[in-house]
Amino acid sequence: MKTGGFDYADECFADIQLLRYRLNGFENLSSQQKLLAYYLSQATLCGRDITTDQFGKYNLRIRKTCEAVYQHFQGIRDDNEYRAFVNYLKRVWFSNGIYHHYGCEKFVPQFSESFLRNALSSIPSSTLPLEENETVDELCNELFPVIFNPEVLPKRVNKADGEDLILTSACNFYQGLTQSEVEAYYAAQIDSEDKQPISYGLNSTLVKEDGIVKELTWKEDGLYGSAIQHILYWLDKAADVAENEQQKKVISLLCNYYRTGDLRLFDQYSIEWLKELDGKIDFINGFIEVYGDPLGMKGSWEGLVEYKDIEATKRTQLISDHAQWFEDHSPIDPRFRKPVVKGVTANVICAAMLGGDEYPSTAIGINLPNADWIRAEYGSKSITISNITEAYNQAAKGNGFKEEFVDEERTRRMIEKYADVCDNLHTDLHECLGHGSGQLLPGTDPNALKSYGNTIEEARADLFGLYYMADPKMVELGLLPDANAYQAHYYTYILNGLMTQLTRINLGNQIEEAHMRNRALIAHWVYEHSRGIVSLVKHNGKTYLRIHDYRSLRTLFAELLAEIQRIKSEGDYVKARELVEKYAVKIDRELHEEILQRYKKLNIAPYKGFINPWLKPVFNKNQEIVDIDVDYTESYEHQMLRYSKEFGFL
Repeated sequence: MKTGGFDYADECFADIQLLRYRLNGFENLSSQQKLLAYYLSQATLCGRDITTDQFGKYNLRIRKTCEAVYQHFQGIRDDNEYRAFVNYLKRVWFSNGIYHHYGCEKFVPQFSESFLRNALSSIPSSTLPLEENETVDELCNELFPVIFNPEVLPKRVNKADGEDLILTSACNFYQGLTQSEVEAYYAAQIDSEDKQPISYGLNSTLVKEDGIVKELTWKEDGLYGSAIQHILYWLDKAADVAENEQQKKVISLLCNYYRTGDLRLFDQYSIEWLKELDGKIDFINGFIEVYGDPLGMKGSWEGLVEYKDIEATKRTQLISDHAQWFEDHSPIDPRFRKPVVKGVTANVICAAMLGGDEYPSTAIGINLPNADWIRAEYGSKSITISNITEAYNQAAKGNGFKEEFVDEERTRRMIEKYADVCDNLHTDLHECLGHGSGQLLPGTDPNALKSYGNTIEEARADLFGLYYMADPKMVELGLLPDANAYQAHYYTYILNGLMTQLTRINLGNQIEEAHMRNRALIAHWVYEHSRGIVSLVKHNGKTYLRIHDYRSLRTLFAELLAEIQRIKSEGDYVKARELVEKYAVKIDRELHEEILQRYKKLNIAPYKGFINPWLKPVFNKNQEIVDIDVDYTESYEHQMLRYSKEFGFL
C-alpha cells in the first residue's frame, strides 16, 4: 500500500510480509537530537548477534554458513532447491535463528542435504565459519542434524505441561541442566525478605560444568563481551550529546551495568530512566523481556530508539493523568489495588530504529521496567509506537479480511468506523495502565507463576483495557467518539481469540506464544461463561461470531479480570495452570482447518515485520557529522547482509 508517495509494503516470503515504517517528523529534530538518535541506533544494531545466539546454540553458525552460500554460490540460481534455500535464509534472518519467531517451532527446509553439502563444497572455505583445522565435512556433520532432523532441538521455547521445559527447549540460556536443577539453583539464591529483589538470572547463561552449576554473566569482559564492547562504544558517544543531565546519567548507569553485569545497577538504571521525562529522544537497550525463556527469567537482548510523537502523546498523557481514577475503580478486590499510583508515564512515539528481539518483528506497545517493586515504588513508562501502527494499518487496507470473517454488514461498518481508534486506545490502556495496575500481596514471589506468568500478566493487562474500553469515562475524556464505539473492539478481540489468530498456527499444533495464549484464554473463558451472550453460528459452511449483549460482555471481562488479578497478587500457581491449560492451549481441529482454508484464499501473510530505515550521517569538510539522512530504499537482503558485516561481533 502506497500512501503519499511512501510505499509501506515490501516483499513477501513464507508466512511473512515485510513492511517499511516512516520516520514522521524526524526532519524537525535538532542536529543534536538527530546525532543522539544515530549513536543510539548504532548501539541498537550492535546487539543483533547476541539475540541470535540466545535463540539457539547453532543459530549463528547456521546463519553465517547460509550467508556464505548465498553470496558465493556458483550453481544454478533459477532452481527450485536454490529458491527454497534462499527462502530458508530469509526466514533465519527474520527470526534471528532457525525457529519461528512466534510459534517457536524449527523451520523445515524445502531443500535437500545433498544440495547444501554440494553448495558448501563448491565455495571457498575461507568464506565459511570454520573453526581452526575444521573441515567443511565436519561443519556439515555438526550443523546438518540441527537443520534437517526434526527430532533434534525441535522447539526454541517449549511450555508443554508436564515436560521438562529446560531439556525440551532449544533456547541457549541453559547448558547441561534440567528444569528442577535450574529451579533449585535460583530458589537458593532468592532472599524472600528482600523488598527490592534483583531480577535473578536476567543477564546470564546458567551452565553445569564438572557437576558445578554456575552463571556466565553477559557483560563487557564476560559472555557476549565482544558485542557489548561495541554497544558501549556507541552509548558513550550518545552520552556526550545527551539532551540533558538526567539523560546522560541514565546512559552512564546503563554503561556501568554493561561493564559490571551488576543487576543492582540495572535496577538503579531503570529507576533513573523512569525519571528522565524531558528529552525528546528515548531508548531501550539491554536484556529485557523474558518470553524467550520457558521459565520466564532470562532476558533476550533488544534495542529500540524512539522520539516523541508530541500530538499523539496528548492522548496517552490524558490517560496517565487519570491513572489513580482507573486504579480506584478497577473491578478487583480492593486488597489488590494500589493505594497510590506512582510515576505513570505514557508517550506515543515514533520508532527510529529496531534491534535484537524487536527486529524485524516488533511490538506496537511496551511498558517497562518489569520489576514489580520498581513499578510499585517508582512507576513505569509506557509507549505506543505510532509509525509502526500506521504501517500495519496502511498495509491491511482492502485485503478482504473483514469481508471473509465478518458476515453482517452492520458489524463490518462498525469495525471500519471505529477499529483503528479502538485498537490504539486498547494498546494505550494495556501498556500505560494495565501492566502497571494492581499489586502483589506482601511476601508473594514475583516468579510464583513460573512458566504461566507471562500469559497471566498479558491477560491481566488486556482485560484491564477491555473493561475500561466500555466505560463512559472514555467518551467523557474524549478518547472515544461515542458510547458504542467500544463494541467494534469487543467484536474483533473475541473474533481473534476464538478464531482468526489460528491463521498463525500450523494445523495440528497447539498455542504456545504467551500473547496468543492470553487472547485465547480470555475469548474461550468468556465464550464458556457467556450463557449465549457470545455464540458461534455456521452458514454456507463457514463459522461466524455473534455477540448479543455487549454490556453483559463487559461484566464477564470484569469477573475474569478480578480472578486473574487475584492469581497474580497471591501467586496462585495451581489456578494459573488450570486456567491456561483449559482455555489457552488446545485448538479445535475442525474449526482450525476451516479458518486456515478461508484465510489461504485471501493470500495474506499472517505475520508482518519491518525493514529498518538506513540512517546515514552527513559530514562537513572537517569530517564532522552535521546531519542524518533517512534512506528508505535498502532491500531486505542488502540490510541483512550489511548488518552481518557491520555488526557481526560474535
